[in-house]
Amino acid sequence: MGVFTQEINGVVITFFSTASAVGKTLISTNMASELARQGKKVCLVDFDLQFGDVSNYLQLLPQRTAYDLQQAMSQQQQGVAVRAEEFLTPYEYHNVVFYVLAAPTKLEEAYNIDADKAMDMVRQLQKVFDYVLVDTTSTFSKLNLALLDLSTIVSFLGIVDFIPTIKNMKIGSETLKKMNYDKNKIRLILNRSNAKTRISIEDVENLLGEPFYHILPNDFHAASQSIKDGVPLVLRSGGSELGEALRDLVARYTNRVYDDAGDERGSESWLARIFG
Repeated sequence: MGVFTQEINGVVITFFSTASAVGKTLISTNMASELARQGKKVCLVDFDLQFGDVSNYLQLLPQRTAYDLQQAMSQQQQGVAVRAEEFLTPYEYHNVVFYVLAAPTKLEEAYNIDADKAMDMVRQLQKVFDYVLVDTTSTFSKLNLALLDLSTIVSFLGIVDFIPTIKNMKIGSETLKKMNYDKNKIRLILNRSNAKTRISIEDVENLLGEPFYHILPNDFHAASQSIKDGVPLVLRSGGSELGEALRDLVARYTNRVYDDAGDERGSESWLARIFG
């Protein structure tokens, strides 16, 4: 991997949620693909350590994982640096290439990943990639809290389907606010926005106290076909509404377009009263 020569300080984008099955992996693989398509040097890190799906989504068979990198870091001799980029797996589709640091393949390996060493991995990758994207598990773990601090942008994902999911989203949003990050660091992203539900987006935004930064449409067929084929939506010919919305999201991130518009939306909703 001699391509990694110039030291840089890459942007770290972490994909986080307080609910499972909200689309973190689908969105992170597509953002990695779109950034790479634009000519950026991109690494996607799968730190959903126990149940990571990045390799499955991209149909990769990694020879080395985050666990192997940790082992090498633990055994390195003084003065002999371990190069994190040597433990990556390339994803290639036509002329688009980016790299993946895969999650461990065994459950016991996932349990033994040390948070401090995992953060060292990310910091190393920052030196050789324009963008380091990190897919995470849905907990406020030691590793995730450290990632939130380090991140340039935190993509906080949610869906509007069931009351427990929204409750967890509200708890997560309030917790992130208490961390006193810059207001532009946390981006609330709604996935599967037009799924059939009796809960309105407006009610959820009122509950959270701010509008969603970006809204992605529900397109189960396109998403499932993309995963089946191992080709992210933004790279597929023919396009789809979801793929276009994902490209728009990347455009907003790379152009640093911030939506600071406040939104006072009427009286208290039934959803707000439940959580009041």
